[in-house]
Amino acid sequence: MSKDRPAPDAPAPLFPLVDSHTHLDACGASDAASVTAIVDRAAAVGVERVVTVADDLAAAQFAVDAAHWDSRVYAAVAIHPTRANVLDDATRTEIERLARDPRVVAVGETGLDFYWPGKLDGCATVPEQTEGFRWHIDLAKRLGKTLMIHNREADQALLQVLREEGAPESVIFHCFSSDAEMARECVDAGYVLSFSGTVSFKNAKALREAAPLVPSDQLIVETDAPFLTPHPFRGASNEPYCLPYTVRALAEIRGEDPDDLAKASTATAERVYGLRPVSG
Repeated sequence: MSKDRPAPDAPAPLFPLVDSHTHLDACGASDAASVTAIVDRAAAVGVERVVTVADDLAAAQFAVDAAHWDSRVYAAVAIHPTRANVLDDATRTEIERLARDPRVVAVGETGLDFYWPGKLDGCATVPEQTEGFRWHIDLAKRLGKTLMIHNREADQALLQVLREEGAPESVIFHCFSSDAEMARECVDAGYVLSFSGTVSFKNAKALREAAPLVPSDQLIVETDAPFLTPHPFRGASNEPYCLPYTVRALAEIRGEDPDDLAKASTATAERVYGLRPVSG
């Protein structure tokens, strides 16, 4: 992201939408008023609900607070795979306590990241990530909550761990970025794939070939804000209000009407997160 690039203009509204994965704290929210301001901007273009996601313990505590400050916000809590080396007993106890909160709709983001080990100082090793992933899978199953997966360059290893552990009833591959073969494997396994602004990138050839293969009842949409701002605003800071840009790009790739895709993705998000359906 570049601070020099202006924020994207507000898109034409699409109703209804759920931003299935965002990071309100990283978007600049720090209290109830700033959370409400971000969600108000999103609601003005049809993004009426958001799931704010944790990647460390402080973010998990914030996510739960944010979900209590504003009824349009829900939380997902976990320790990010690259930080799985902090998962001592005390951290596991606190993550489990937070995950039990009724405003928490998923355990995530967890999973495997094979890109950063050896490149990022302090990054968890692959064995540490795998152990942490197995623990989060067990937590999601024990609590009956959706599992939200972070996957970077770890397709087959992730699927293997899910097979070995037994996947929870609902599994989301957040920011799906793999190819058509992986999309087919995930769809066949009953997993839900979440598409972000990366699907609008012209150089994301394999992802754009995968996107049409996903049934609408296994597809949701997200911003991953403040990251992955959709084309033509790539490099600027992202926010939940930008989601309609991604939905329109995805609809074009899939040959669908954007309004139909918005409604279908919201219905899927409502199902996997246990949200009350909205009228419209």
